[in-house]
Amino acid sequence: FLLQMSISNIRYGEGVTKEIGMDLQNLGARRVCLMTDQNLCQLPPVKAVLDSLAKHGINFQMYNNVRVEPTDQSFLDAIEFAKKGEFDAYVAVGGGSVMDTCKAANLYAASPASDFLQYVNAPIGRGQPVTVPLKPLIAVPTTAGTGSETTGVAIFDFKELKVKTGIASRAIKPTLGIIDPLHTLSMPERVVANSGFDVLCHALESYTALPYNQRSPCPASPLARPAYQGSNPISDVWALHALRIVAKYLKRAIRNPEDREARASMHLASTFAGIGFGNAGVHLCHGMSYPISGLVKTYKAKDYNVDHSLVPHGLSVVLTSPAVFAFTAQIRPERHLEAAEILGADIRTARIKEAGLVLADTLRKFLFDLNVDDGLAAIGYSPADIPALVRGTLPQERVTKLSPRPQTEEDLAALFEASMRLY
Repeated sequence: FLLQMSISNIRYGEGVTKEIGMDLQNLGARRVCLMTDQNLCQLPPVKAVLDSLAKHGINFQMYNNVRVEPTDQSFLDAIEFAKKGEFDAYVAVGGGSVMDTCKAANLYAASPASDFLQYVNAPIGRGQPVTVPLKPLIAVPTTAGTGSETTGVAIFDFKELKVKTGIASRAIKPTLGIIDPLHTLSMPERVVANSGFDVLCHALESYTALPYNQRSPCPASPLARPAYQGSNPISDVWALHALRIVAKYLKRAIRNPEDREARASMHLASTFAGIGFGNAGVHLCHGMSYPISGLVKTYKAKDYNVDHSLVPHGLSVVLTSPAVFAFTAQIRPERHLEAAEILGADIRTARIKEAGLVLADTLRKFLFDLNVDDGLAAIGYSPADIPALVRGTLPQERVTKLSPRPQTEEDLAALFEASMRLY
């Protein structure tokens, strides 16, 4: 059993975006692809990047058509743009959707003969290892959530199967993450909340994941080893630290857009949790979230300016969290109690066998305080949808097999059932 720690280079500080032109100059970049989405084009983060590119005379083309919650088709559109442009460096300015789309564009432009499913995770794609050299990618996150600037994962909706899947390879990890807390000031309230829930679940899931030394022996070739290795002593440090920041600052960041300390702290927590889960992995909240997002009917989230139905990723993840941690807590209950305590529970009189209920109640109270929709029923699902939700979770074995407690289809159905109402 062994463990590998992979992280991107990270630069943090207010206003640090202005250095991006110099970075591209230092890379010798001649043709740069700048990716973002329609909302961000008009906002200060993109303007800060454009100013820096202009100041340092960087030749670039902008692709601003990234879809919030990308699909296979929206990935393919961006890939087409990247192939035509023959770029020698990429810059992604946005949330996880933009960073993930840019990773995919970089990968397939570098491997133009590959068909799309070659690198997509099995069992939906063929999940082949990436052996082609990619171009440098600088990621500038504008939300405090996905941690995508530190990970080799790109997630999308596979429309035909109505299920989310992705590409996972250390090779697509950004070269540099530029963490500029000024960018979080343009996030609306619900975007702060939902992206913060993603940080919360990244930390909780990676800390409670199956330990790396209890998995099947690792493949002999380093190239064939998964990025998601199970909880481990290095990722644990990052996960716990991120959880403490969430407990201290998330409510403040949501309630007061002017609270710079809280927003900057959450921006950093997103990166910390990304480093943790980017190596340990996530498990059931994420595995179950993919069909919750993918099967959305008419729900449109507040504060998201998009023209399609959308369950924001962080919301789809957190709605199952009370049920999931009540289920997993019989394995390593002490970790579940420790997490509950960090999130504000008084565990002095708690019995170890109550760990799951204590953490579930703590999460419910946390979500209730933040006006989160009352379970899956509130976002348009009913018990009749449970079989489809379970079917959509089954292909997510890359993450579900990291659950500390193995689960049957009946278990998954019971977890969805328990998540219909939270309060």
